Amino acid sequence: MALVERAMVLSIVLVAMHISFSYAAVYKVGDSAGWTTLGNIDYKKWAATKNFQLGDTIIFEYSAKFHNVMRVTHTMYKSCNASSPIATFTTGNDTIKITNHGHHFFFCVTISHIC
Repeated sequence: MALVERAMVLSIVLVAMHISFSYAAVYKVGDSAGWTTLGNIDYKKWAATKNFQLGDTIIFEYSAKFHNVMRVTHTMYKSCNASSPIATFTTGNDTIKITNHGHHFFFCVTISHIC
């Protein structure tokens, strides 16, 4: 099996809604596949099918031996610049609660994953 060098990327868009009561949802990134380079998961397509709201939780499940999760700005995302991420997660079971509106960008940058 050939090793494909690429970064896993995820862009999440939150839509502001004016609803008095809402129930927070929990989303596992990549559904049953999780956060991985196996299976050629299209994370942009995955995120586009979701309606993320404030208070929702996003779970990144992955092998911490091979992957990580970095939250970055849009500029960093577009240029694949991981030099100073907003946050870095490395446990393999990371939970991130959405606390603000707007776009949220994530990618994995390890030795075997480059942009």
